[in-house]
Amino acid sequence: MYLYKVKKKKPDQVVFDEEKGGYNASTIPYATTIGAPAIRTDDVTLWKNTNISKVNHQFKTEYEELKEKYEKMMEQFEYNNLIYSAHFSFEPIVGAVYHLYRSKKGTPFLSLISPEECNWDYAGTFELKADKVWNRLNDPNDDRNK
Repeated sequence: MYLYKVKKKKPDQVVFDEEKGGYNASTIPYATTIGAPAIRTDDVTLWKNTNISKVNHQFKTEYEELKEKYEKMMEQFEYNNLIYSAHFSFEPIVGAVYHLYRSKKGTPFLSLISPEECNWDYAGTFELKADKVWNRLNDPNDDRNK
């Protein structure tokens, strides 16, 4: 007949450390008696939802700002590309104002003559900045310029 060592199970409310072979209720940082208050986790769902909404709004705002900045940059790139591919037989001076026109064939050309002094197909007024980037001063299609 085999003899088995029967291990007595301790009741749930008793804190017994099997590894150390002793009671350790006084060393545990939480309550261990039946009468102790229940440990409940905080419901952070409302906090998460509120902050998710705020963060999403912040990201959307930043995205819209970047998108607007990108669109302005691309518009400036197109104007600069158009001006640098336009016909002109002089070296533009930094800080000077120039006017872009289209010939009857549709090719762009740069001139010092203002739109009030001629009848050419006006495309816009630009200023050459120190970094050699052309800055648009007005838009002929804008109703405020008429």
